[in-house]
Amino acid sequence: MPADLRGGVVAIGNFDGVHRGHQSVLEPALEIARRDSVPALVLTFEPHPRQVFRPDVPLFRLTPAPMKAVLLGALGFDAVVEQQFDRAFSGLSPQEFVRSVLVEGLGITHVVTGFDFHFGKNRGGTPELLKAAGQENGFGVTVVDAYSDEGGAVISSSRIRGLLGGGEVAEAAGLLGYRYTVEAEVTGGQKLGRTLGFPTANMALPLETELRHGIYAVRFRQADGRLHNGVASFGRRPTVTKDGAPLLETFLFDFDGDLYGEICSVSLFSFLRGEEKFDGLDALVAQMKRDEAEARALLAEVKPNSALDLRLAFEGLGA
Repeated sequence: MPADLRGGVVAIGNFDGVHRGHQSVLEPALEIARRDSVPALVLTFEPHPRQVFRPDVPLFRLTPAPMKAVLLGALGFDAVVEQQFDRAFSGLSPQEFVRSVLVEGLGITHVVTGFDFHFGKNRGGTPELLKAAGQENGFGVTVVDAYSDEGGAVISSSRIRGLLGGGEVAEAAGLLGYRYTVEAEVTGGQKLGRTLGFPTANMALPLETELRHGIYAVRFRQADGRLHNGVASFGRRPTVTKDGAPLLETFLFDFDGDLYGEICSVSLFSFLRGEEKFDGLDALVAQMKRDEAEARALLAEVKPNSALDLRLAFEGLGA
């Protein structure tokens, strides 16, 4: 660890999604770090432990590591520490985890975790054990209770995955605290959209992505930060292909340029309709025009919502 990052406050967790439940753990870490004038760190694990212990079961990651780091940086953390997670690491005893990772590795002064955080071999490390280790090793411990939404339901990554799988992106944004966003390289395609008057920026998402196939009103962010409203299709394009791999195709309003090779992001604001197979290209184009009009009208009415504002560094993720 760089010397200027030692002696800080660390929030520990996987934090897939960096949602409002996670923010209830992250915010106290930031507050304690500011109070004590020390670095604010996040300790997370890559790959996700589920991918190590259940590699045959696909995992829909809400925020792959690069996106997670962007969100945590925007919240105000000074650094993200990605601990390589493998079976050898998972075999460390809880005491060895505390000694080698927290005390010697990070030199922490305080740790913040959620109420359900377990660590070490066979998940033997509990919040109670962590508190005892803190007293023994001279660091403070804060354990945060479960965080629920306005209806009393606990906010979880799995719950948000379910909403996205149903196309309920507005509801997902309410739990995330920002618009669900994906990031990928813009790649070349068949250029059929260009011939139809709807050129698209094509992005291949991870195969594990369980976002509902269909049409979305979106905000597109270029690598240099420029923002564009648009309408996007995610799916297999049944009218023009057979059994194609899912693809995110975004038509940017009032844009004319070359995006190939750029790492761009797309924030989903509203689900317009499910994926359909049309009887010919004329019917497809007619529906695409209706989709464009609906998305333009919807995005024109979108205004920032301070209740969901993550103080993010870029508007593309803003609510």
